[in-house]
Amino acid sequence: MLSTLLPDKELTGSSRLLEESPLVHPDELRTAFALAMSHMYKNEVPLYGDLVRIVQSGNHRFVTNAMGSSNDSLDRLTLERHGAIRLGKPVELHTVRRIFALLGMHAVGYYDLSVAGLPMHATCFRPVDTASLAANPFRVFTTLLRPELIRSPEAHDLALRLLKRRNIFSQELLHMLNVGEAVGGWFRVDQAEIFIREALRTFSWAPVAEATQTEYQLLQAEHPILADIASFRTAHINHLTPRTLDIDAAQAAMAAEGMPVKDRIEGPPRRKWPILLRQTSFLALEEKIRFKTRDSNSDQSFPDASNVELVDGSHKARFGEIEERGAAVTPAGRALYDQLLESSMHAVGEQRTSPDAVEAALVDTFRAYPDTWDELREQELVYVKYSFSGKLPSTAQLPSESGSSVMSLIEQGVFETSPITYEDFLPFSAAGIFQSNLNRKPQSLQGGGQSDVEGLEHALGCSVIDPDALYAQAQKQSLESSLLQLKYHLTASHKLLDSELETI
Repeated sequence: MLSTLLPDKELTGSSRLLEESPLVHPDELRTAFALAMSHMYKNEVPLYGDLVRIVQSGNHRFVTNAMGSSNDSLDRLTLERHGAIRLGKPVELHTVRRIFALLGMHAVGYYDLSVAGLPMHATCFRPVDTASLAANPFRVFTTLLRPELIRSPEAHDLALRLLKRRNIFSQELLHMLNVGEAVGGWFRVDQAEIFIREALRTFSWAPVAEATQTEYQLLQAEHPILADIASFRTAHINHLTPRTLDIDAAQAAMAAEGMPVKDRIEGPPRRKWPILLRQTSFLALEEKIRFKTRDSNSDQSFPDASNVELVDGSHKARFGEIEERGAAVTPAGRALYDQLLESSMHAVGEQRTSPDAVEAALVDTFRAYPDTWDELREQELVYVKYSFSGKLPSTAQLPSESGSSVMSLIEQGVFETSPITYEDFLPFSAAGIFQSNLNRKPQSLQGGGQSDVEGLEHALGCSVIDPDALYAQAQKQSLESSLLQLKYHLTASHKLLDSELETI
C-alpha cells in the first residue's frame, strides 16, 4: 500500500488515506508523491530535515501570534514544497511533463535564465486551479539545458555525448505512464504505488558519476551547472523548499544553528504586505561521489558499476532553500517591481560586493511601492480574492461587477478582500540563488540573452500557461462567487422586488 512509501510522518495536513478509495485522485497522488519525495530527500540530505523543523516551528509561532497577512492555512503551509530539477535533453522534459500531468501539475510560465549567465531555460510544473492548489500546491521548477549557449565546442560535444546515452526513466515507469494516461490519470492504489516508486528513482541522487573525473572537470570548467546536468544518470532533486511565513526570522534561526547561510535574501525587501517571492538557502553541500575511469567516448552506459574501476571525488550542487510567498501582482504591479529592482541594482553598481549595500538600495528604492492593502488593491497592483462576509448592503439594489459597485460593497463590509498567493517564480531571484550556491559570478554565454519559448514548448509538446491568466481567472471566480452568495442572501431576506428577481 502507499503507506509503505511514507514511513516518516514528518508532514501533517495531507488528504485522506489513499487506501480508503479504490481509485486515486490526482490531488491525492500529488500529495503522496510530495511526501515520498520529502522523505527520500531527507534521507539523502539530513540537513534538509533540520531546515523543515526550523521553518515549521517558526510558522507555528507566527500563526499562534496572529502576525502578518497570509491567509493560507497552517496545514497547507506544513505540506507545501517546491522542488527543482535540471534536465539535459528535450525528450527528458517531454517525459517529465507526462509524469507531472498525472499528478495534476501543468507547465506554467517561461523563464529565460540565460540573461543571468545560466545556459538553460525553465518552466514551473504546478496545479492550476484553486481547489488543487488548496489541496497541495506542490511545484517543481524544471530547467532544460540549452546546448547552443555553451561556449566551448569540446564541452558542448562532451555534454551531448553523455546525455545521448543516458536514460533517466525506467521501463516500468514508462509503462505506468501509458497506463495512467489511458485511464485519465486515475490510478488504482497498487498502480499508484508503483508509479510513485519508479518516478522517485528518476529524481534520486546517484553518487556514481557517468562521466570520468577528467570529463567532469572539463564540464565544470565550462559551467558548474553543465557538469551537474550531464555527469549523472538521474535528474536528481537539487533542493526541496519549504515555505516560511517569516523568512528573516528563519534565516536568523538557520545561522544560529550553524548552517552556512546565503549572505542575503533574494527578492523584494521585507514589507508589511509581502509581494511575489523571497528566497534564501543554506549553501550547496560538498558531497562525495565516485568517478568511472572508462572513457565516455564509448556510446555504452554503465548500468552495473561493480565491474567498473572507480575513483573518489566530490560534487557541489544540492542546497537547502526556503521561501516566503506574498501576493501575486498584476502586470502593472510587476512592471513597477521590475522598474524598482532595476533602479536598485543600478544604484549599487555592477560590483554588488556588499550584501548590506544591495539590501539598503532595495529598501530605499522600494519605498515607492505602495505598502498598504487599500493602496495595493485600489491601484490594481495585486490580484484580489473576494469573499462574502454575510453582511447585507445598506440598499437592496442588485449588485453588479462594476468597479464602483464592488468598491461600495467593500466599503460597507459586505465583501472582504485578501491577496491571492503568488504561486510562481522570479528568474532574477532564482539565478541569484543558483549563483550563490555555485560560488561563481555570472558569465557571458554563446548567444545568451535571447529567449526561446518556442524551443521549450516544442520539447514539452504543449504550450506553457500564462500565470497572469490563472490569477485573473481566480480573482474573477472569487468575485462571481461572492456576488452570487450576496444575491442569494438578498433574495432570502425579501429585499429584492419581484422585477429585480427576474434579472438574477
